Amino acid sequence: MSPRRNRPHADGSGRSADEDPSDRYGGWQSAESWQGESWSVRHVAGASAQGKTYRCPGCDQQIPSGVPHVVAWPEHSGVDERRHWHKSCWNAKDRRTTRVQRSRNAPRF
Repeated sequence: MSPRRNRPHADGSGRSADEDPSDRYGGWQSAESWQGESWSVRHVAGASAQGKTYRCPGCDQQIPSGVPHVVAWPEHSGVDERRHWHKSCWNAKDRRTTRVQRSRNAPRF
């Protein structure tokens, strides 16, 4: 058996030039159309979201740490417009009403 080679790649980053940069967060990125606008959608793996919690705009509930989810933002906007969605909420975005329905005891955020 030959020894393992731990030499960095030629560009110094440790990644090959043909690797997809969207893989950085453990998911893939695509473009979707919603409400007449083009959206960039990135699927985030649970391991990439370790130690972070987000609030889903679809159901107004927290996305716990380590849960796979979707990050979506309008294609021609900055990073301030990024929103973290549950995958099921993003898939059901066209079927939701404009007003989020909450139970009486649910917290308002």
